[in-house]
Amino acid sequence: MTPKKTYIHDYCTIENNEIVLNGTSIFKAEPTTFGDFSKQAYRNFDIQYPKFFKMDALSKLAFLGAELLLSPITSSEKENNIALILANNSSSLDTDVKYQESISDKENYFPSPAVFVYTLPNICLGEISIRHQLKSENSFFIFDAFNTEFMSHYANILLDSDKADSVLCGWVEFFDDNYKAFLCTISKEENTKYKNQTIKTLYNK
Repeated sequence: MTPKKTYIHDYCTIENNEIVLNGTSIFKAEPTTFGDFSKQAYRNFDIQYPKFFKMDALSKLAFLGAELLLSPITSSEKENNIALILANNSSSLDTDVKYQESISDKENYFPSPAVFVYTLPNICLGEISIRHQLKSENSFFIFDAFNTEFMSHYANILLDSDKADSVLCGWVEFFDDNYKAFLCTISKEENTKYKNQTIKTLYNK
């Protein structure tokens, strides 16, 4: 069986206190910490999801990108068969370090369950799934760098085998307040907007 062609529909990049959607800057803040930037972005887009403030930084980063890409296409009226495939380099190390600090001082031993919850990188997939009511396949990979060929191939397999109607895939890296997110949606529905573009070319823009 010949694989069907798949198409990139929308993409989002978040880095350096700026959010770019489909090549256009839609939100930018003065230089600040990611924590402050993420709160500003949340309020700017009038997102109504109080649990956002309890998330770790990696989950907030992935959540913001997913919110912009999935909100226009998900619906509470039907089951949304959207697969999630994300990757990064440092896993959940940023949160792991914070948790380790909370248990290292024997005189001030205070392990936080709220922090411990986020010591796995795939928790951000769970946060996105809960928000958009997704029960479809999801995976989180660790690579030295963004392996665009692998991600594209995996997304195509899911779509071609009808395990997903569309796929949200990308790179969400966060460590020590250095961050970058690149997310895109892919499906078999024809789209001429990015006819000659690939995940790799859009990521490197």
